[in-house]
Amino acid sequence: METIDTATLQKVSKRGFASMTPERQKEIARLGGRAAHEKGKAHRFNSDEARAAGKKGGEIISRDREHMSLIGKKGGEHSRGANRKNGSLEASQ
Repeated sequence: METIDTATLQKVSKRGFASMTPERQKEIARLGGRAAHEKGKAHRFNSDEARAAGKKGGEIISRDREHMSLIGKKGGEHSRGANRKNGSLEASQ
């Protein structure tokens, strides 16, 4: 079933996951996850596997020097560096 969005004059589908409310999407996803665990098909990370996965992701993202530089600058802006610009060190302590 389709309707026409009068603002954009495009067909809008009433079917599919994306057309559902976020609450309905979460409900369906939750049921799918529960079913996977019941079947024994789902994987639960133990702390060692989670640590290895985090390390792998960190190594990959840290290769992007420009990205690392940008997040470092953002961190500096939100730390004492930003408070010094305003002349107040008390706000961060």
